[in-house]
Amino acid sequence: MKFFLNKKYNTLTDLVKACQRLDPRAQTVFYERYKSELIGICLRYAKTKAEAEDIYQESFIKVFKHIDEVINPETIDSWIKSVVIRTAINYYHRTTKLETRHVSADAYAIDVEAERHDLIIERISVNELREIIGQLPDGYRIIINLHLIDGYSHVEIAKMLSISDSTSRSQFLRGRNLLIKKLQQAGISRYETL
Repeated sequence: MKFFLNKKYNTLTDLVKACQRLDPRAQTVFYERYKSELIGICLRYAKTKAEAEDIYQESFIKVFKHIDEVINPETIDSWIKSVVIRTAINYYHRTTKLETRHVSADAYAIDVEAERHDLIIERISVNELREIIGQLPDGYRIIINLHLIDGYSHVEIAKMLSISDSTSRSQFLRGRNLLIKKLQQAGISRYETL
């Protein structure tokens, strides 16, 4: 496997155990192993590439600080993804949320057939969808990513963002409707066959 450039780390378990021993070479291999995938996750939550890179850096500081708590190295992938998402949420609370207080929901009042949203989203490439989601106001973008992309329930989202689950649901519905409107403005509608 190309991720294990050094013969010392033949498996993921070997690599994790080396990181737990604070082996700097293993930490570099480990950091690079996840970089492209996790930067993609960071980009979904950040406004800019620089913010995404900050989130990734901050995430790996936490990962290396707590990697000794990992008992089963084979489950590390989901653990790291969770650390990255929670770090992105914390970053949002510290920085972005302070910059943009509440956006008026009336500014995004939209009338879209709710049951038809899945038809539009199925006909778009992942990159196009990420780009359009990135244009959403922060609160909508965060909840759309957490619920639609990462699969968190509204109860879990509510805990992460310190809001009620009904607020999460309403923000999701408004964000989804705005997303559909933006998709339609981009020429992607439920009537097209791509």
